[in-house]
Amino acid sequence: MLKGAIYIHVSGAPYGLAIPASGVATRNLQRPEIETNVLGPQVAFVEDLDMNLSIIRKYLASPQLFHEQLWVGKSVPQEVAILYMEGTANPEHVQTIRQRIQDLEVDGLVEVNILAQYIADNEITVFPTLLQTERPDRVSSALRKGQVAILMQGSPFVLLGPTALIHFFESPDDYYFRWSIATFNRVLRVSAMIASLLFTPLYVAALTFHYEMIPADLLLSLAQSRARVPFPPLFEALMMEIIIELLREAGARLPTKVGQTIGIVGGIVIGQASVQAGFTSNILIIIVALGALSSFIAPSYVIGSTIRVIRFPIILMAGLLGLIGIMMAVSFLISHLLRLTSLGRPYLSPLYPVRLIDWKNSFIRAPFAFLAKRLEFFQNGKPYRYNKQRARQIHNFDEDE
Repeated sequence: MLKGAIYIHVSGAPYGLAIPASGVATRNLQRPEIETNVLGPQVAFVEDLDMNLSIIRKYLASPQLFHEQLWVGKSVPQEVAILYMEGTANPEHVQTIRQRIQDLEVDGLVEVNILAQYIADNEITVFPTLLQTERPDRVSSALRKGQVAILMQGSPFVLLGPTALIHFFESPDDYYFRWSIATFNRVLRVSAMIASLLFTPLYVAALTFHYEMIPADLLLSLAQSRARVPFPPLFEALMMEIIIELLREAGARLPTKVGQTIGIVGGIVIGQASVQAGFTSNILIIIVALGALSSFIAPSYVIGSTIRVIRFPIILMAGLLGLIGIMMAVSFLISHLLRLTSLGRPYLSPLYPVRLIDWKNSFIRAPFAFLAKRLEFFQNGKPYRYNKQRARQIHNFDEDE
């Protein structure tokens, strides 16, 4: 009855009749707003759970697609759906998600991203351990790989797990382009993440402790650029990073048309004025802009925000201890990532533990003829997606390749 059904009961009868009559208002299907794409389907999930389930079944019309219904919340129960491919998904992963949702003791949840924090392996970490997406094609592809999807009434996002760190840099567009272009894009995203983390810290460390690392010609340009700057490199870098974050947050909160204008005009005006006033150098403006741009290249908005947060402690360590501080911060970051898990699976896979067979569909996107075997990360019951020998014959690949 809370969902809008009409209950008819005749006096003295041992049971009644429930007639579905719900007419919940919902918005129409639209293009993805967070995970924009060039090729592929131009549709995103909405806030209605039944509509989202029908969209997934339209993409994945298979009798092996199982749907389990759960309820979360004592005061305000909210419907949650678990989707997985029977025989493809690991039963342990399904049971883990089911048990964690059933064990929740909360009054109610509003959004599936809040649910992700409750059922995550490590709630304290800044890294997301479950992948959030608004694209049905990504969900259908993940279900075929062996992942488990979590949907919630009132949320336009779907959780996917288990998830490794490298999965946040993959995009469904990688399978719509040729394998060479897709591989280049994946390598570019991972390289951009590393650059976003280290560009500004290396600048601070070099100007504070390691002048001998800078070539003579570049050192002269740096000296001229910072001649009027009264602040040390650490304070200068932190100030510009905070300004970039203020512009990003303001552009995200303001209306779309106003936000874009404020972001562009504000960035140009503040950057130019800061250089002319002697608060910062031209070279730091370029480095901070490249670092911010690199953090936005990740297909997942959540992992981009994580990278921007991690950059601040690395900058602090670079300003205090130079390259030694950077290495200490990076070592601590790697140690933390090595301990992280997603539904019990290692978060740094296939780097740790090393699974070279998974590299062909993680850091690179090999041709489809080489993707017949599923990823070992998911440990599912069906090791092969299709006949490997037949696929290579079609694509004229030798058995030795």
